[in-house]
Amino acid sequence: MLTKRIVPCLDIKNGRTVKGVNFVNLIDAGDPVVLAKQYAELGADELVFLDIAATLENRGTTLDMVEKVAAQVNIPFTVGGGISSIEHVDALLKCGADKVSINSSAVKRPELINELSQKFGSQCVVVAIDAKQVDGEWKVHLAGGTIPTELNLFDWAKEVEQRGAGEILFTSMDNDGTKAGFANQALARLSDELNIPIIASGGAGSVQHFIDTFTEGKSDAALAASVFHFGEIPIPELKQALKEQNIPVRI
Repeated sequence: MLTKRIVPCLDIKNGRTVKGVNFVNLIDAGDPVVLAKQYAELGADELVFLDIAATLENRGTTLDMVEKVAAQVNIPFTVGGGISSIEHVDALLKCGADKVSINSSAVKRPELINELSQKFGSQCVVVAIDAKQVDGEWKVHLAGGTIPTELNLFDWAKEVEQRGAGEILFTSMDNDGTKAGFANQALARLSDELNIPIIASGGAGSVQHFIDTFTEGKSDAALAASVFHFGEIPIPELKQALKEQNIPVRI
């Protein structure tokens, strides 16, 4: 059985790791390169870096950071934020990123998924989907959750898989920042309907939440930010607790 992955997520703004609630009230959480090295040493399986202020001006900052992270860590890492072209992906991979995450750009031009998977292989294409329930139906939102669409989460996820994505990073906007647990019902449905790995995001607040998303939610990986950044859940203790529940993890 494949091991379940624990994935710290670092939101990057102007070269620093930041953390807010619902994308506001951002506070500094440290140097991303230093944090990345610490997480790799503590047993994180992968890392995700999201440039939350991704603009052309920040691209140089991001490439520089990717090079520094690649020199310090020996685990795979994904970079996302404002990626919309083969050229940008090529530059990130050459700097040492293992995967890229695309979100709004994939919705605006779905062919981008096909192009990236054909050029670089599906294993390095992660499609991030932010969704929340609107009148009882999961609807996809763009631009950090600020722009609602008519896209249904499950329909879009299936299309993403058919177009060649290697993984889906699903963030429940309803759960994000609440520390009340992941959206396991939706995660389990995604897992049942798709054949590619599903990364759970949004809602981690306790060790039990990770156990629940791997069992009830059938998630392949679980992503979290503040509980790791501020030492609320130490990764070695989390992994040990998962192992004791017979959830396969790399220790």
